Amino acid sequence: GSFIGSAMSSNPDKEASGSSSSSDGVENLQVEPIRLPTLEEVRGQDIWNNCAVRSVVSGVMGGGLGLFMGLFLGSLDNPIMQDEMTGRQQFIYTAKQMGRRSWSSCKTFAVMGLIFSAAECTVEKARAKHDMTNTVVAGCVTGGALSAKGRFCGPKAACAGCAGFAAFSVLIEKFLGTHD
Repeated sequence: GSFIGSAMSSNPDKEASGSSSSSDGVENLQVEPIRLPTLEEVRGQDIWNNCAVRSVVSGVMGGGLGLFMGLFLGSLDNPIMQDEMTGRQQFIYTAKQMGRRSWSSCKTFAVMGLIFSAAECTVEKARAKHDMTNTVVAGCVTGGALSAKGRFCGPKAACAGCAGFAAFSVLIEKFLGTHD
């Protein structure tokens, strides 16, 4: 208490004369005390550092994003026979399309978020580093896994998905600036 109090108090006479309080010309700087995290903050950080928790949360958030994107994109679908359909038929068609699209996008984005987060967290824990390499590996794993399950599956598709998603992940990380 007394050190901080003496660092905060200033002598107007010394300031007016231009001399400093130390012999080498360096002024006393105010030192702020270090605040230790509370027990709740430490527990919360420990929970969030668990790869399983992080992956499930990312999967749920990805699913929510996919749901809303599917609803939006499904509402933009126009029926092919639009001129021959009544307003009620168009409404029913659009509602069904929104439901199909939202469920499909929900599943895709949930899997994408889960795989990416799990891969990034696992690589980060194994390497004990938080850098762009983790993002590249996680993007490659995610792109490869999603491509392997798709319509055009196989090694070529997995390699293309790996490269594409890794590049996309690096661009997003560069844009957001979360790594040094």
